[in-house]
Amino acid sequence: MLAEITAICEYVDEKKKDTPSLIGDTPEERAKTRMWTRRIDLNIAEPAANGFRFAEGLKMFENRIRCIPEAADGLKATARDKLKWLDGLMGSKPFIAGDKLTMADILLFAFVDFMGNVGQPLDPDCKNLTAWFGRMKARPSAAA
Repeated sequence: MLAEITAICEYVDEKKKDTPSLIGDTPEERAKTRMWTRRIDLNIAEPAANGFRFAEGLKMFENRIRCIPEAADGLKATARDKLKWLDGLMGSKPFIAGDKLTMADILLFAFVDFMGNVGQPLDPDCKNLTAWFGRMKARPSAAA
């Protein structure tokens, strides 16, 4: 039994040989995807999610996990700071890890969308990420 999201995604990716890999086709591509997935998870997704859990979502989570309400603003700021950092690194790349869609893009798209719905919208000054988010949102799979 697999109970961790990255392991599940990699397992499914390896099993589905009839579709393009979302992890990568070469050791270099896989390493780059894993690096970006980890960076997004630790530096953006986790602080943003916990910022929500400890603030707007407190009533929903306070009896399920340890909540630290006084940390919420700092966690949200951490996620914003790392989005600005990522925006600077994106440049004109079409996707997070380079020229093709990867698991890193899917993870970030889901969290940027979530964040926008819980009071943590993407800063419009993050022009590269705003353009990337628009491209991602226009994908048929995102519309579904």
